[in-house]
Amino acid sequence: MFSSYPVIVGPPDNEGGRLVRIRGAAAGRAFGLWDMIVFLHRAGLAGFADEDEIAASERIEWLGGGPEVWDPPRGKT
Repeated sequence: MFSSYPVIVGPPDNEGGRLVRIRGAAAGRAFGLWDMIVFLHRAGLAGFADEDEIAASERIEWLGGGPEVWDPPRGKT
């Protein structure tokens, strides 16, 4: 599947982690917006200064819920 977003964040897994893909490559599993800052900076996308900028960015596609969703799906603990 092709996406025009350079960053795609998957839905929360059974532990609340979300797979982050940057430019098509897996960057890691984030458990919050702070992890996102680390992954984005490592990938050379240092234009994100804080968690608010990440949450508001149009360059990030959030699957299975937006940047406020980190809890595991109900009934799957």
